[in-house]
Amino acid sequence: MSTNYSLLFYLKKPKNYVGGMKPIYMRITVAGDPKEVSTGRECDPVRWNAKANRAKGTKEDIRGLNAYLDTLERKVADAHLQLVKDGTEITAESLKLKYLGKDVQRQYLMETFTEHNRKMEALLGKGFKPNTLKGYNTSVAHLTSYLEKCHGETDIEIRHIDHAFITGYEFFLRSDMECSAVSAAKYMKHLRKIINQCLAHRWITENPFVFYKTKAKPREKEFLTPDELDRIAQKEFSITRLSHVRDIFVFCCYTGLSYADVRKLQKTGIAKGIDGRLWVLTSREKTETSSNIPLLPQALEIIGRYADYPPCVAKGMVLPVLSNQKMNSYLKEIADLCCITKKLTFHMARHTFATTVTLANNVPIETVSKMLGHTNIKTTQHYAKLLDTRISSDMEKLKEKLGFRTNISLSAH
Repeated sequence: MSTNYSLLFYLKKPKNYVGGMKPIYMRITVAGDPKEVSTGRECDPVRWNAKANRAKGTKEDIRGLNAYLDTLERKVADAHLQLVKDGTEITAESLKLKYLGKDVQRQYLMETFTEHNRKMEALLGKGFKPNTLKGYNTSVAHLTSYLEKCHGETDIEIRHIDHAFITGYEFFLRSDMECSAVSAAKYMKHLRKIINQCLAHRWITENPFVFYKTKAKPREKEFLTPDELDRIAQKEFSITRLSHVRDIFVFCCYTGLSYADVRKLQKTGIAKGIDGRLWVLTSREKTETSSNIPLLPQALEIIGRYADYPPCVAKGMVLPVLSNQKMNSYLKEIADLCCITKKLTFHMARHTFATTVTLANNVPIETVSKMLGHTNIKTTQHYAKLLDTRISSDMEKLKEKLGFRTNISLSAH
């Protein structure tokens, strides 16, 4: 395969030419096959040197024209070099298209993002959840607003996305859209996924995210102390709906189930485990990983309260779980009645299980991670934090091993 080419600038006589300026054309030839391209410039035939492929003279306009033709020649050389690097067959046509930037189909960000979401929607229930799609659709809306306000466009070629576009979008999310640092990081993650797909398809060769790094830090996970959990569990409610919500919340504090998991928990999901005792045998809605949890006495007691509850019996469900919105709304009332100042949300039950119920009572983090259905123990570390009481207990054991007395008062020093 030949990789050589020749380049010629010449004046092309237009139809019905009488006299005056002629357009300058560029002829690219590979293996005897010529392709011509207009340079967009003209020259008087009197001033054209056919042997030199340039205009004659030293005036400023002539020097400017020749410099322009030099630039075109270098662009063709660059296009040829890129074809050689890519291992692409070099023909007059392929070199011409590379020079003109028409060698690849142009890809646009919003078209690509919308197509990604369309495919995700088609796979709902087959690896994707509605809430995930909802987040990506929100990303499309934010990007559309950003393009319209900051770039005056409805879409942008992916190859034109650079570091400035990336950082500008993050600033737009934080300022105009008033997103928190964590929410902005989520939308940036969505955009990064689309960019990575474009890199994989070789639609772009440089990653605009290469110098970008988010500064967002995960929120601290709030949980209930043993006293707060006991206050909620022991509280007598005269309103039935609050009593039901309290029971379901406490049940999750002692099982670590999320809202989605407890809502779909059927009576068939309660069965004897390897120790002959009752376990929750289920798979997590979010990660589709198994989550097998031995039932503590507190959780078993709550299950017993609803064993004959008609709505649960009719649907074969363990507990009468309401919508997430209603559950969180009623939890606010429960927090007020129990004199708890923390913002009580349903997901706090999962945090409480990971910390107050398990880790604080010396359950190994590997065991907690398995019960929570996490695929990575690092995820558990975000939920579960070592409490001061756990640290104190561990240090007391260390003192005993080292042979130190623990009853020395501070005044003795």
